[in-house]
Amino acid sequence: MRNIIALLLTFAAQVIFAREFHVSIKGDGHGDGTAANPFPTISAAAQVAQPGDVITVHEGVYRERVNPPRGGTSERKRIVYQAAPGERVEIKGSEVVTNWVQVQDDVWQVTLPNSFFGSFNPFNDLIHGDWFKDKGRKHHTGAMYLNGEWLVEAAKLEDVLKPVETNTLWFAEVDDKHTKIWAQFKGVNPNEQLVEINVRQTVFYPAQTGINFITVRGFIMRHAATPWAPPTAEQIGLIGTHWSKGWIIESNIISHSICTGITLGKYGDEWDNRAGSAEGYVGTINRALTNGWNSATVGHHIIRNNDISHCEQGGIVGSLGGAFSIITGNTIHEIHVRHLFTGAEMAGIKLHGGIDVQITRNHIYNCWFGVWLDWMGQGARLSQNLFHDNFLTDCYLEVDHGPMLVDNNLLLSAKSVRSWSSGVAYVHNLFGGLVESKFYDARLTPFHRPHSTALAGLHDNPRGDDRYYNNLFASRADLSQYDDTKLPVWMDGNVFLNGAKPSRFETSPSVQADLNPALKLVQAADGWYLEMKLDPAWSLNRNRKLVTTKLLGHAAIPNASYEQPDGAKLRLNTDYLGRNRNEVNPTPGPFEQTAQGELKLKVW
Repeated sequence: MRNIIALLLTFAAQVIFAREFHVSIKGDGHGDGTAANPFPTISAAAQVAQPGDVITVHEGVYRERVNPPRGGTSERKRIVYQAAPGERVEIKGSEVVTNWVQVQDDVWQVTLPNSFFGSFNPFNDLIHGDWFKDKGRKHHTGAMYLNGEWLVEAAKLEDVLKPVETNTLWFAEVDDKHTKIWAQFKGVNPNEQLVEINVRQTVFYPAQTGINFITVRGFIMRHAATPWAPPTAEQIGLIGTHWSKGWIIESNIISHSICTGITLGKYGDEWDNRAGSAEGYVGTINRALTNGWNSATVGHHIIRNNDISHCEQGGIVGSLGGAFSIITGNTIHEIHVRHLFTGAEMAGIKLHGGIDVQITRNHIYNCWFGVWLDWMGQGARLSQNLFHDNFLTDCYLEVDHGPMLVDNNLLLSAKSVRSWSSGVAYVHNLFGGLVESKFYDARLTPFHRPHSTALAGLHDNPRGDDRYYNNLFASRADLSQYDDTKLPVWMDGNVFLNGAKPSRFETSPSVQADLNPALKLVQAADGWYLEMKLDPAWSLNRNRKLVTTKLLGHAAIPNASYEQPDGAKLRLNTDYLGRNRNEVNPTPGPFEQTAQGELKLKVW
């Protein structure tokens, strides 16, 4: 009884001493954070907020970089940063630029003192790093926006001075005192429009590691001069967690970052961008293990219900620091669409070390890759996601050893899956495109003890040890590539339509080579709808098994079971829409069949 009373008193004390601080652009430097006398900046509130406190930001545009000096101490004692309900709150890494002078026709020029940028000038900051490719020219983290849309950095000044066809190009020169910018504004006087340029590297990012248990909710965050974020370096995003634990980033609009939107990445050290090889990254991992890469210290973030777009490297990126996280309900689109530079890190979601990460119910489209799980995706699950119109592949699994589960997804791009991994279970998916499985990758990559960052060994990457159960292949996918495999595979209950081919390892596949299911994804005013043709014979002609932990068995290389992050057993008895499956004879594909013939379902 005494223990219960002590707990109640402790909780009551937390409630009493927790404070809500208000921020408003109408505040002044003498504010104390009350509703009547708010702080003028989010940063001012951050300096005083303590675990359990809430910072409520009111309508307006805040041009600042929020560098939280401290976080919360537990899930119950977080520091919450939130936009006031119903109010439009923007945080921008840009500043407005005026005083443009017309140089010729539609070309204008402005000269800014370098003091305008403070200690960081993105127009003198080159994008560089491991696995970055510049396509033979220089690229800066500086950017320019005309009425919210970004213009394009020219390779040389002469390109800007050519006749203007569209509002497209800008070019900058920086000396020891000034930054000069030339830009094309066809038929527009920039002094009468909103012209903004990047001045800050990030918008919401702690300078220190270990700033835990922070919630960021309801903001519009734009315009960051973010650096290239490979897995071997500190990953600075427009918003990022910086080697911390327990963040919640939810219900935000995040856009227009030169490289990355949200980062769940590693700390920085003297090895940053000096380890661009498989062997070098193994060194990065070993150093991270001595710097707190474990379940108690980092990860466990929740990234949900955000709209993330217009980032030229990745929407969500994380090396090691995103382990044990949940990424759900996000719309991620327009990622690496300008193609000004290239490299090996571009995707809607790109994670290294995504141990036990759950990527569920996201809508990912118009990205270079949709989801790219690269190295150590052990225990990761991709479930109930909608993928379409991604440039290269919806789902790329690179040199992971499993167990990994890909279930109940709509994979509708021209290539549904690229796998250079083993130990993957594909269950109840709709494959609208090709499937690629690499025969062998000689890189030695880590596997771990179950649900842990602790290394259990290194292994090369042979094809096989995969499972395909109850999937619907709607077009040209060819699983006969598995006929030549180094490790065993298991396949059962799949349906092959419209030229899709089974593997010899499936003893009784359902093949309807001439049936075109007429897949069509349609955007309507209230969401996205999938249209297709169904055949009741898929369910009537045979009985399929409900997929469970017992059926999936163990991934061979780590000798680990297919199970939930807490070790609980899997039982895949619901479909893409969350409806219960027929456990005696589940319908193939992501939808439990309740009708026959033409199907039209709202899928987002």
